[in-house]
Amino acid sequence: MRDELSIKDVAETFDVTKRTIRYYEEIGLIRPERNLQGRRMFSPGDLTRIRLIFRGKKYGFHLEEIKEMIELFDQDPSGVSQLERTMSYGREKMQEVDIRIRELLELKKEMETWMERFEQELRERRGETL
Repeated sequence: MRDELSIKDVAETFDVTKRTIRYYEEIGLIRPERNLQGRRMFSPGDLTRIRLIFRGKKYGFHLEEIKEMIELFDQDPSGVSQLERTMSYGREKMQEVDIRIRELLELKKEMETWMERFEQELRERRGETL
């Protein structure tokens, strides 16, 4: 693999549109260098940032939160500030996931109750007995 990739290469690597990559640049999540022709050239560091963006999105982080976490590393290369903030955001996301799991379990229980009612109704309409 070359040291630097074009926007087309990056989009194909991550299976996204070039517009998505340009958008991440517009909002300051990535800052690819430009070659002499003005084309974006993405370094391994840019690819790492993009991986972090997609990982953050997978876990439900907002782009502003992802941007903050990425920028914290730029401000503190030790990574301590970034890890502290990431853990704080992570705890919040885990609480949201716990709430959503409870909601889904309640929904499932309600659906099971309705299915039992429907099965009973169907048996009655067919004239079936237990």
